[in-house]
Amino acid sequence: MTTARPRPLAVSMGEPAGIGPDLILKLYADRQSLGLPVFGVFGHALFLAARAERLGRAVAVRAVAIDEVDQTFDDALPVIEIEGEVSDSPGMPDPNAAPVVVSAIAQAVDAVQAGAMRGLVTAPIHKASLYGAGFEYPGHTEFLAALCAEDGIVPLPVMMLAHEDLRAVPLTIHIPLADVPGEITRALIIDTVDIIARDLRSRFGIAAPRIAVAGLNPHAGEDGAIGREEIETIAPAVAQLRKAGIDVVGPLSADTLFHPPHWRSYDCVLAMYHDQALIPIKTVAFDAGVNVTLGLPIVRTSPDHGTAFSLAGTGQGSANSMLAALRMADAMS
Repeated sequence: MTTARPRPLAVSMGEPAGIGPDLILKLYADRQSLGLPVFGVFGHALFLAARAERLGRAVAVRAVAIDEVDQTFDDALPVIEIEGEVSDSPGMPDPNAAPVVVSAIAQAVDAVQAGAMRGLVTAPIHKASLYGAGFEYPGHTEFLAALCAEDGIVPLPVMMLAHEDLRAVPLTIHIPLADVPGEITRALIIDTVDIIARDLRSRFGIAAPRIAVAGLNPHAGEDGAIGREEIETIAPAVAQLRKAGIDVVGPLSADTLFHPPHWRSYDCVLAMYHDQALIPIKTVAFDAGVNVTLGLPIVRTSPDHGTAFSLAGTGQGSANSMLAALRMADAMS
């Protein structure tokens, strides 16, 4: 008697000139020893076959329909073909490939939303290469949120960086540091913590999440001596969240909050800006962290690194973060 395998995961190919395709091929080649879940790649089969040959990997690549992914996975890397022009030119982005990259993400999201696949792992993209093809979003995450809109309502995407039991969320992301204080509002803190708490319960199986909120200023403002954002914005938001029944504390001084033994006493830390969250996670897990998007109706993970053009096509890049992203998507879905 055999047990049916779970539905496949969807993997979007990412920037062809970057390291994403290399990592996908490496992980597929080692799928048995790593015990990987079944996945299908939304991308370009001929390109992936050419990259496999360049890397010296004996990987069979086969273009398939979505419903053929499971039966193909044991024998060949199943690729849901995205039509277009993609050249094998490591480190040299080709604008002609941009429509393929964008369409691969969109079609992968469609497959997950339709229930044909159970979660999405995205390889890194190069936004500058996509802008010429009409890409209008600040980043990958915002594009995914737009694709998941229902009745014109776009969900609030929340970026969480995770490594094992350490998790951090930046409240503000890709904006100048000078603009951060003006973007921190009670409403944004409340909405973000609500999403964190909900998804920690539903996606991570944490029944009663404990969340810490960092201060913006040194020493969390030191009672107003080094800034008033903690007093006027952050603390009132935390108080309102606690009234609503969420186990949240703060604002806490970030210089001690991210000491791992302290950090591990919480299920997630909400930081106020990009580097306040990303420096700690990359310090403890530079090549093994995972970028998880909370707040979407689908599971989405990605490696916590960029396209690494200098390593593309060399076979030298670490697949640890991509592997962790696959495993986390598998567990979450």
